[in-house]
Amino acid sequence: MYKKIIVALGLEHGHGERGIQTARRLKQEGGQIIAVHVLAPVPGFASYYLPPDHEETARDETLKAMRLRVGKADDAKLVILSGHPGVTITEYAETIGADLIIVGSHKPELQDYLLGSTAARVVRHAPCAVHVLR
Repeated sequence: MYKKIIVALGLEHGHGERGIQTARRLKQEGGQIIAVHVLAPVPGFASYYLPPDHEETARDETLKAMRLRVGKADDAKLVILSGHPGVTITEYAETIGADLIIVGSHKPELQDYLLGSTAARVVRHAPCAVHVLR
């Protein structure tokens, strides 16, 4: 059983509900579930073409999507971070002293073999145990 669990919610893939369910089963009594989504920064050249409130709108939409994935239970704290997902998740885990990261893995494509997927980067660099959902 784990005391502090991060569930990485990649909202473009369908692992969020399974990740939260898995965390609920693995959490020790009095433990904490932290659902995390990482927003990649918009490149400078692209931000010129976006409305001024784009970042705020993206955060609001992400929060709504996270609430849908987590469900009505209030046992998970929702956190939105900015940066590269693989790096940001592992750094956040170290900062808060997490003892488990649950991350989903999709069917790898050629670019994943060359560059590495988020799940692969989390597994390689995490300061704690990692549970990968396929």
